[in-house]
Amino acid sequence: MNIAVLGTGMVGEAIASRLVELGHQVRMGSRSADNEKAQAWIAKAGSGASTGTFADAIVFGEVIFLATKGESSLDVLGAAGAEAVAGKTVIDVSNPLEFSSNGLPTLAISNTDSLGEQLQRRYPEARIVKSLNTMWCGLMVNPNLVAGGDHEVFVSGNDAEAKEQTKTLLRQFGWQDAHILDLGDISTARGTEMLLPLWLRVWQSTGVGAFNFKIAR
Repeated sequence: MNIAVLGTGMVGEAIASRLVELGHQVRMGSRSADNEKAQAWIAKAGSGASTGTFADAIVFGEVIFLATKGESSLDVLGAAGAEAVAGKTVIDVSNPLEFSSNGLPTLAISNTDSLGEQLQRRYPEARIVKSLNTMWCGLMVNPNLVAGGDHEVFVSGNDAEAKEQTKTLLRQFGWQDAHILDLGDISTARGTEMLLPLWLRVWQSTGVGAFNFKIAR
């Protein structure tokens, strides 16, 4: 499958690298076609890897992973025009974090709205699915790094087919069906985005990012 990964940070690189390992054709998108991080990634990722602008990657991808900073996600997804994402599954991994002068993160959007919902409203023909935004990027693509994979990944979205497509990719990453928790429509992204300040504070307190949340029933 042709997959676009928008973003050259740790999250984008982890997802893009794993997708190439799984045999997908992956194009990493960034603001410029000669982005240094993207070029460094392609040099080590293998023959299934390519790079381009955000617009190039969006047109290329049958599925799009949105792994940019939350403050830019809305504009990045429209880099090739709204028609370029129409009908495509967009897996939104971004979070609307902003940092105060003391460095403590807060949410620019919360309670009555979410970044996932704003993306769906701005691009109504795209099929937005919020997932993987509640954990360290290493666990996103290899859940077995912690507790043998006995922890949860959440899925939110309005389109059932897009959620199933997302779940298929999650299974390829190593997620077990018992730990893929479908929360419902895209409004449930409010909950997973609001989990991020807690995640960051646990990380700051323990100094360990390789952890995740488990639903004990």
